[in-house]
Amino acid sequence: MTTTTCSVPEVSCETCKNAIEGAVGQVAGVAAVEVDVPAKTVTVRHDDRVGPDQLVEVIEDQGYDVAGHR
Repeated sequence: MTTTTCSVPEVSCETCKNAIEGAVGQVAGVAAVEVDVPAKTVTVRHDDRVGPDQLVEVIEDQGYDVAGHR
C-alpha cells in the first residue's frame, strides 16, 4: 500500500469532507480515505493501480482544487 496526501485549501466543512471521501473511496484500489478539515488535507491509502494524478482528478471533479500532493 502507498499513502498519498493532497493539500486541498478549499476544504472547510463536513460537507466537503463527505463529498471527497465518498468520491475517492469509490476508486478501485483505494483502501482508506481521511479528510482532515482543519489541516486541509486528504490522505489516501491505495495500491499501485492508483496514481496520485488519478486522486487529484477525482478530488477536482468534486469542485476542490488540489494545491499539491506528496
